[in-house]
Amino acid sequence: MSQPKQSTNYGALGTLVTVFFFWGFIAASNSIFIPFCKSHFALTQFESQLVGSAFYIAYFVGSLILFLVSNVLGYDILNKIGYKKGIIYGLLISVAGALLMLPSANANSYPALLGSLFIIALGFSLQQTAAQPFAISLGDPATGSHRLNLGGGVNSLGTTLGPIIVSFFLFGSVGSSGKEVTVTNINTLYLIVAGVFLAVALFFMFSKLPDGKNNEKFEKGNKAARSLIIMTGFIVAVIVAAQLAEIPKLPLLLITIAAVMGILFYSNITAQKDGEGWGAMKYPQLIYGMIGIFVYVGVEVTIDNNFGALLKTPGYLTDAGMNESEISKYISLYWGSLMIGRWTGAVSVFNLKGMSKIIARIIVPFIAFGVVLYVNNLNGSDVSDLWGYAICVAIAIAAFFYGQEKPVKTLVTVSILAAIAMLIGTFTSGLVSVYALMAGGLFCSVMWPCIFALGVGGLGKYTGQGSAFLIMMILGGALIPPMQGAVGDIASIGIHTSYIVAAICFFFLAFLAIKMKQVLHKQGLDFDEQIGGGH
Repeated sequence: MSQPKQSTNYGALGTLVTVFFFWGFIAASNSIFIPFCKSHFALTQFESQLVGSAFYIAYFVGSLILFLVSNVLGYDILNKIGYKKGIIYGLLISVAGALLMLPSANANSYPALLGSLFIIALGFSLQQTAAQPFAISLGDPATGSHRLNLGGGVNSLGTTLGPIIVSFFLFGSVGSSGKEVTVTNINTLYLIVAGVFLAVALFFMFSKLPDGKNNEKFEKGNKAARSLIIMTGFIVAVIVAAQLAEIPKLPLLLITIAAVMGILFYSNITAQKDGEGWGAMKYPQLIYGMIGIFVYVGVEVTIDNNFGALLKTPGYLTDAGMNESEISKYISLYWGSLMIGRWTGAVSVFNLKGMSKIIARIIVPFIAFGVVLYVNNLNGSDVSDLWGYAICVAIAIAAFFYGQEKPVKTLVTVSILAAIAMLIGTFTSGLVSVYALMAGGLFCSVMWPCIFALGVGGLGKYTGQGSAFLIMMILGGALIPPMQGAVGDIASIGIHTSYIVAAICFFFLAFLAIKMKQVLHKQGLDFDEQIGGGH
């Protein structure tokens, strides 16, 4: 049965999506900050990658702390203060982290820099935990994925423009990455970042956004807390074991991923028997959503993180393999693909009708593709071999039309197409393989909002808590990419064939989409049917 529709608060949504831009902006700055740290502190490649690890760990830790403290106090902190204040406090935490970058850089301390980045991302964790359900609450829940797509499109714009803006402040001009970066450059950049975060926080503070509160009675989730603490303890134990003993990486990573999945599935099975004490975890759609976010973030990151090594492989794209200066445009195309898909998904937010909407959903992705090509051309790259990728963009457009803006149908469709693309990329070489693997970004682009909207669907007063659990599962980005890398290190497999890992992840996401549809249907919720009945 269709539920009454709720109109979208466009003014509030426009204000909210500003924070999505800065998440992408800072993520992009890491790609430039990592090589600076590597050369400045004489780090190994593994040690330099701890910059990214600090971000992933902060998301997990931040969300975990938010839940555990709420559970101890007996009320959902985010529900109590409201989503608006949650975003403001998150921005202020990020301001503190950005300001701490100055003494850390001046002290020439890499651990201190990592700590400062951790605090910035800790603020991001609170912002995302509040912003995602906030966006869903600003209109009909069934079309929440459309508003998240808009936020994702703005986030991708930040990721696309970030390298140009950051390069300007660090190097003095775009495309001058050969110039040495000094501590003064770092201080200037993060002073500006702190100032921008503070300005956005003040903007939110004095804006007329709704509070985003839910006054329903809070129920503790002691069993859920115990489950998450056990998961965290297991991960910490594996990290310690890896440091103290010479244990092969692949078995450890497989055991860790299996443990995360196993603990979540066990929690779901146990909660189905007795939901008391499980909080939001008693809803099976949330458990499937948590696993979905874990796998989705992991596969999105692993396609990119291992692609540079694949391009350097002799015989893959060129006979001799490519060097660092030649691969950047292909990496850029991947993240640009995410922007293409998210801009397309965001069209639905603007309530266009009939032929106008159809035309926009065809033209917008090609405009976004043009932006990607322009940005790469601006950086001095020859983009003539990227024009053929328009075929992949056209296939993605057809997939989005077939999905009919329905979260389950869309997620199943893009997951299967992404898995097929990974198989094509794995068993071919040259530009066909490159295009196929990069198309993973097109299909990934609309997965987050679909998974998130389905995962928190029907949670009611547990929506804030469920959001924290979902953000926590960004942890997948820290485990699945090194797992694929470890598979690629096996001589008989190699980095090219290791992309079978990505294909398996996508097939698994299609399975999870079907499971979420089934459990929501049992609760009288069918977002696909609601949306289908409204068009």
